[in-house]
Amino acid sequence: MKSLLATVALALVLGAGSASAQSIKVGMAPEPYPPFASPDASGKWGGWEMDMIEALCAEAKLQCEVTMTAWDGLIPALNSKKIDAIINSMSITDERKKSIDFSDKYYNTPTGIIGSKDAKFDATPEGLKGKIIGVQVSTVHEAYAKKHFGSTAAEIKIYQTQDEAQADLAAGRIDAVQADSLSLNTYLATDAGKACCDMKGDVAEDLEVLGPGVGVGLRQGDTELKDKFNAAIKGIRDNGKYAEITKKYFDFDIYGK
Repeated sequence: MKSLLATVALALVLGAGSASAQSIKVGMAPEPYPPFASPDASGKWGGWEMDMIEALCAEAKLQCEVTMTAWDGLIPALNSKKIDAIINSMSITDERKKSIDFSDKYYNTPTGIIGSKDAKFDATPEGLKGKIIGVQVSTVHEAYAKKHFGSTAAEIKIYQTQDEAQADLAAGRIDAVQADSLSLNTYLATDAGKACCDMKGDVAEDLEVLGPGVGVGLRQGDTELKDKFNAAIKGIRDNGKYAEITKKYFDFDIYGK
């Protein structure tokens, strides 16, 4: 992790170029989460969410400095004013809203379960009975797995990153991984994913745990910045920029219902 942090220590400045534009720090975790965010061979970060940050900040006339922060440190960093916003596929949930606020959603996709091709089970408590399920720490997937599979699974194994969970699945050390279905499908399209695993299905809906979608995380009471991001989300949806970015990565609109 230290070497990766060093790679991304130089902040990416995105958005409005005017000297008079408001400057803010946008927090992201320094871990690959394709197709939303990942570094190329030179260390430059790209992906749907990186493009979305640039578009939202330009629309809101904000100069945004992307500041890499460990996933489970993003909310503490926001509340201690080390960063001003979180744009990192963070689901809007009632539990998180106890400590931070959110913009309107900017995408919403299903939650899926993958497992070994040789294993026949579905994404239900009955199907996952006796299985070891991997999830990333401090995510809605951890909360969901504990709530819905905790009484039937052999173990809910917690990982610092999604990559670590998928690597253990490929190595046969766990039976299943739960995460955002788009991210899982991206992994399944890789050589490692094709060799080991397939999609077992989407989990049953639980709005209380999974939330209505992904939003920009903001400090409670920061209504000015919240209003700017809400207007920017609507603006790029209306002017076609959202669709233009999305078509680069997906063949459908990931905004959801």
